Order: sequence, then structure tokens, then C-alpha cells
Amino acid sequence: MMKEKKKVLRTCVCSKEVLEKKDLFRIIKTQDGNVIVDLKGKVSAMGKGAYLKKDKDVILKAKKTKVLERALETNIPDNIYEEMLGFLDGQDFE
Repeated sequence: MMKEKKKVLRTCVCSKEVLEKKDLFRIIKTQDGNVIVDLKGKVSAMGKGAYLKKDKDVILKAKKTKVLERALETNIPDNIYEEMLGFLDGQDFE
């Protein structure tokens, strides 16, 4: 009998929803100050991380309210938001 894989939950910094990691973007501020989107959740960059729900409205709200900037304590370039929105446009959710 196989063990059921434990679901890993994280909280969205914008909506405050607790979701599975697969339903969230992981945004990382590396030690050298770069901001990257970890689409696979596999980047082992040292630094600060935040999770954002894979939802267009949440991403736009996060940009407007600057919640990611506060969470990561740095400026978030527009291309980070564009990258997440672009991924959503090309992604097929169930």
C-alpha cells in the first residue's frame, strides 16, 4: 500500500488564502537583490520568498497594492508581473 503524498500548503501574500504550492507562484528575491519567478518551485535560491495565487485578479491587485514589494522588501519590476500573467495566458487550468 502506497503512502499518500502530503499536500504542501502555503499562504498567498495578497489574498491570504492557504493553497497547495501547485496553485501558487513563488517569487524570490535572491541574496544579490534580483527578483525571479520560480514557476516549478524548484529553485533553491537563498533569500526571501513569497507566494502569489495563480489568478489574474490577484496578480493585478498585488501589483496595485505593492504587497509583493512589502513582502520581499524590494521594488518589483513590471516584467515580473508580466511574466506571471503571460504564464496564466498560456496555462490550461482544469
